[in-house]
Amino acid sequence: MLSSLYVKDFAIVEEVELTLGQGLTVISGETGAGKSLLVDALLFLSGARADATMVRHGAERAELSAQFLLHEEDRALGWLREQELDDELACSLRRVIRADGGSRAWINGRPVSASQLGELAEQLIEIHGQHEHQALLQKPQQLALLDAWGRHSALLNEVSKHALQWQSLRKQRDALLRQASDPGPQIELLNHQLRELEQEALSPAAFDELVVQHRRTAHALKLYETCEWTLSQLDGDERSDQARNLRHLAQALARQGEFDSRLSEAADLLEAAAIQAEEAAMRIRSTQDDLELDPARLGALEEQLTRLHDLARKHRTDARDLHDKVQALRNEIEQLQAAGSAVAKLDAQLAKLQNQWEAAAKQLSAARRASALRFEQAVSEEMSLLGMQGGRVSVLLEDNTDSQPDPTGAERIEFLVSTNAGQPPRALRKTASGGELSRISLAIEVAALGMDAVHTMVFDEVDTGIGGAVAEIVGQKLRRLGGERQVLCVTHLAQVAAQGHAHYSVRKQADDGVTRSALHTLSDASRVDELARMLGGVQITELSLAHARQMLDDAQKQN
Repeated sequence: MLSSLYVKDFAIVEEVELTLGQGLTVISGETGAGKSLLVDALLFLSGARADATMVRHGAERAELSAQFLLHEEDRALGWLREQELDDELACSLRRVIRADGGSRAWINGRPVSASQLGELAEQLIEIHGQHEHQALLQKPQQLALLDAWGRHSALLNEVSKHALQWQSLRKQRDALLRQASDPGPQIELLNHQLRELEQEALSPAAFDELVVQHRRTAHALKLYETCEWTLSQLDGDERSDQARNLRHLAQALARQGEFDSRLSEAADLLEAAAIQAEEAAMRIRSTQDDLELDPARLGALEEQLTRLHDLARKHRTDARDLHDKVQALRNEIEQLQAAGSAVAKLDAQLAKLQNQWEAAAKQLSAARRASALRFEQAVSEEMSLLGMQGGRVSVLLEDNTDSQPDPTGAERIEFLVSTNAGQPPRALRKTASGGELSRISLAIEVAALGMDAVHTMVFDEVDTGIGGAVAEIVGQKLRRLGGERQVLCVTHLAQVAAQGHAHYSVRKQADDGVTRSALHTLSDASRVDELARMLGGVQITELSLAHARQMLDDAQKQN
């Protein structure tokens, strides 16, 4: 529900804030006062293309904002959550239009595109009277309205379920079919690659060991020379036998240890060092014995590593991961070999789902045809009451040309309208007259009693070209619709304005040569004056005042 609308520096509106509640809110005012500017503001908040001419003369920018209150089941709230723009159950739309023609938009304080603003606004508000901003002009919305009218949700859910399952399986089947169309050459290639890898690929641990062996063999000569020189220093003749020398030193210190304990500690350390030197010599000698000074062995290791790295480049992986590639190739071969039988199995499932969808779609189509007849009659009756005698709405149902299961059913629909007896029906979206279009939309909304999901409806020019009893009926219909939805109506007819649950008046005034438009909330007393003005023009008589009071009394009795 639209709770407030704020407009600043927009056309001749300097600054206006409109607070709205449930029911029917009417806005009246003299011609040119700017009462339709509030509807225009909502259009721009619904994503309409920015128009710099709408910025008030002398201002740098126009600022528009609207606040909506949502319910947990609202489609708009689901859209906000999907786009990660939600802010609990509140919804704020804001748009700034600059004098240079640029514009910016926000939803709940976050920058968005004008198209995103439009997507959300379609689920928040319907504006009747402007072709480009009416959900009822869109074929998908017309189909949704007919299904809501006929209460087809259970049938539609069944159709949609089978269609979506069919589409999901079809994607799987197409992917498999691309693989299984001629798997022979592909399997042969993969088997060749598999045999090649199975001969060479090593596990990660084995590959690491190969790298260590190669490095050790490549440095074998240097290692041998280092071991030889180290052993000569540790375990050579008497002068170079470090372990023996350390023991001699330890013994000399130990003999003097009884006179100073610190020398005994030093003797122990030298004895330990002698033991460590002997252990080191044993390990160096063992390493030297294991060294292979074999150029052929080195060459073989280098060739093996080269083959592994070449294979890794070929398969676009790391040489250490070739073992995993072997398993991946085996899996791919198995999938290709099984693809043919899998496609056949999916074909059988698709055929079953197609039959289920066709059966469900057939039931939905029959229900839609029956509902269309009742819908045509109900809306046509409302059109006659709204001053369009002889006018008629028809529902055109056409079969889908696509044979694939469609989640919305087996047909497309379009609302056709004949506004006068004897005229051929035309598509509702091609109806030229704004007033006629608004009244047709009103007839549809009243007949449907707000079955569509949009909670806020705005009617502009709904009373163009009518008066008298028809105008009173239009007002009553709007008030009735206001019992189901929030309705905002811009009107110049007292018969319509009297039916409002709330009433605002827009007045134009000139100060210092600058024209401004101001919005006023009307009390019961001031409503009588405004209705009398709408009835009697410039001269307000006691008769017009009495008539205005009677109209308000009659409207209130309808509650």
